[in-house]
Amino acid sequence: MSARELTVLGTSSAVPTPRRNHNGYFLRWDTHGILFDPGEGTQRQMRTAGLSATDITRICITHFHGDHSLGLPGIIQRIARDQVPHPVPVAHPAAGADHFERLRHATAFHDTARIVPQPVSGDGTSLLGEDDLRITALPLTHSLPCYGYRIAEPDGWRMLPDRLAAHNITGPLIGELHRQGHVTAPDGHRVELADCARPRPGQVMAFVMDTAPCPQAVELARGADLLVIESTYLDSEEHLAAPYGHLTARQAGRIAAQAGARSVVLTHISERYDADQDPLFTAQAAQEYDGPLTLAHDLDRIPVPARAH
Repeated sequence: MSARELTVLGTSSAVPTPRRNHNGYFLRWDTHGILFDPGEGTQRQMRTAGLSATDITRICITHFHGDHSLGLPGIIQRIARDQVPHPVPVAHPAAGADHFERLRHATAFHDTARIVPQPVSGDGTSLLGEDDLRITALPLTHSLPCYGYRIAEPDGWRMLPDRLAAHNITGPLIGELHRQGHVTAPDGHRVELADCARPRPGQVMAFVMDTAPCPQAVELARGADLLVIESTYLDSEEHLAAPYGHLTARQAGRIAAQAGARSVVLTHISERYDADQDPLFTAQAAQEYDGPLTLAHDLDRIPVPARAH
């Protein structure tokens, strides 16, 4: 299994269907396991996908509509039941703190102190702390407070073997150069990191759920290697998208194109659509976006694309 991979646990919108569970998305990113928007049935879908409560190191809730959060009580109780040993921060809109508390204590259970609420608020960027990830939350345009998330690896450097050889930098000196940004070569001259390496952009995953088109959706998706984005409606129902604060597949493709996303996963599909209409989602998004498009299905596993060179 890829060290950076999205497991799709559910792909429906307000109403689950026999082939599409309520929302749920698990991102494995090296040692991190980030669960986004656990709707009803997420605990069962995780078990089917071979995921455990211990795999979860963070939960991100975009907003408190049921299809994005009604699975939270079961997930929290499973974390308690399985005695997960590490803290699990739960990011959620601060304006929905009362909803979080009601879901957090929905029924009686042996509680756990491992759940750490992490409310996000404001119109600007909210940064959530991780040692090796930059997690950004930005407000989206929906019928209640809703935040999208951007998971970004810090930028780094790619060592160039020919340049290292030219400066006679070998063995432990390579690691020292990477850590310190400069070293003294065996002949005594100073070597800068930029002399032997080129910048390497970090990988980025963006998660954009229920929203009308807005600048923050584009900003979250800017240059993302993997953009997971709602595409609730087809063109034929575009008249419903704006009043409900949702996107059509075409609008999702337009956001991806404006943002320069490298690959796109379409999800959050209205229950009104049957399987024979599935190809229309990627077809309509492709009218705006010419990169790789995937229409998500429950239990899909989608690797985060390799870094751009």
